[in-house]
Amino acid sequence: MMCLVFVVGMTGMSFAAVPLYRIFCQVTGYNGTAQQVDQYSSVVLDKRIKVTFDANVAPGLDWEFKPVQPSVSPKIGETVQVMFKAHNSSREPVNGQAIFNVTPLQAGAYFNKVECFCFTETTLQPGETLEMPVVFFVDPAIVEAEETKDIRVLTLSYTFFEHEKPASDQAAALKTDTAGRKS
Repeated sequence: MMCLVFVVGMTGMSFAAVPLYRIFCQVTGYNGTAQQVDQYSSVVLDKRIKVTFDANVAPGLDWEFKPVQPSVSPKIGETVQVMFKAHNSSREPVNGQAIFNVTPLQAGAYFNKVECFCFTETTLQPGETLEMPVVFFVDPAIVEAEETKDIRVLTLSYTFFEHEKPASDQAAALKTDTAGRKS
């Protein structure tokens, strides 16, 4: 009986590991995970930090994706909006979801996003180009922590992946016969 309880418990933990790890990373900034916040910084230092941007597309996603500008140098604590541009080069609508991280990894806990396209799924129609905002600030506490006080450049990196089609789209696709007609 003890072995059965152990096996069932370990199976349950294996399914819970990914969501629990994601929550842990979001709360602690571990592994370069930026923080999602609802408010702006109330403190702005008279010290700048350079933030560079990296944009990638996963294999199989026929999109072009890039930052509108390669970098910004805001004051630490200053709220900044930057734009990224995505273009669907395919002949069909595509849903995408961006994942992100911040390097150096120890700086992730101090990178705060107020608004980001990466919080939701993005759908682009064939040939559509979309500018998407990211609103962020670097927490002034970054200059106090021993492991981050000497950091002068951060890199915010995104990778877009194709997201599964909604169930209604999948059902419609199943109803389409080989000649392309609805049944």
